Amino acid sequence: MRALVKTSAGPGLELIDVPEPQCGAGEVKIRVLRAGLCGTDLHIESWDDTAAHMVDPPLIVGHEFYGEIVEVGSGVPTDERYGLRVGQRCSVEGHVVCGACRNCRAGRRHMCVHTSNLGVNRDGAFADYVVVPHTNVWVQPDLIDPDLGAIFDPLGNAVHTALSFPMSGEDVLITGAGPIGVMATAIARHVGARYVVVTDVSDGRLELARAVGADRVVNVSRERIAEAQRDLGMTEGFDVALEMSGSPNAIAELIENCNHGAKVALLGLPSDPFTIDAAKVITHMLTLKGIYGREMFDTWYKMTFMLQNSERLRDAIRSVITDRFPAEQWADAFAAARSAEGGKVIMDWS
Repeated sequence: MRALVKTSAGPGLELIDVPEPQCGAGEVKIRVLRAGLCGTDLHIESWDDTAAHMVDPPLIVGHEFYGEIVEVGSGVPTDERYGLRVGQRCSVEGHVVCGACRNCRAGRRHMCVHTSNLGVNRDGAFADYVVVPHTNVWVQPDLIDPDLGAIFDPLGNAVHTALSFPMSGEDVLITGAGPIGVMATAIARHVGARYVVVTDVSDGRLELARAVGADRVVNVSRERIAEAQRDLGMTEGFDVALEMSGSPNAIAELIENCNHGAKVALLGLPSDPFTIDAAKVITHMLTLKGIYGREMFDTWYKMTFMLQNSERLRDAIRSVITDRFPAEQWADAFAAARSAEGGKVIMDWS
């Protein structure tokens, strides 16, 4: 089968033929139809310090995908209500958990201390076929098309972050208009935020955020968030803030523009440690919450049900996909993703 492989330590990937994976007990084999490109994939391709610390080549990369079940291993439930069967279409949770640590046993699987990541610590989904534990499979309803199904992983990040705090009727600030920030904008609008303000340094990405419901966008290379507050008639700071950029400057300005008692969800991963104004966090009684991945599987239910009940939301989330490439043009796909000018990049493996 075809697979995009990190064959050795160092920059680059190779699209090569490798043996098809074997489906073991408790596992499911999936034919990959679509796959989304993530920042993690870019780290692995360029082989920066982050990738060198995480990855042990050779490894098939990729973890965001949608496909069709082609084989079900022994011991996998096959009952009518919750079972898995050949022919079902699905997305997959990319975090494979141990099931034995305290958090797993307490039902907090997204906090597993022994998490293994698809396409990072085990062979992933940039291939014709991938094998995963049956407990990681999320069967999709028919209205979820392959492109939309391929981005459930980052959509889950957006939903987990956006729904960490109540935002109905609240003023919401989102720093970072990458694909996840844009999807979070659509979620904030869907659940009834009053004003949604989105920041970035890319006008193209800010236009994507505006198209899915942002009331005001701020290119922070030219203007400040406080100007957006004045334009909207806001007399106090933001009630809820979602940090999606990992930029120390973004976080500092976010804190400066929060209302007293504001709730802040932090998803963007900074490349280096940075300082924050702890005195302001304390005296303004801010709540800071770190977000990683998706709540397994509460987030999956929420995003599926919201999409099922809103064609407008489905269209908004789908609009985040701006570039599509056949698998053979993987280098062009990576170049498009690395430009940081567009939205989500999808590769077609069908």
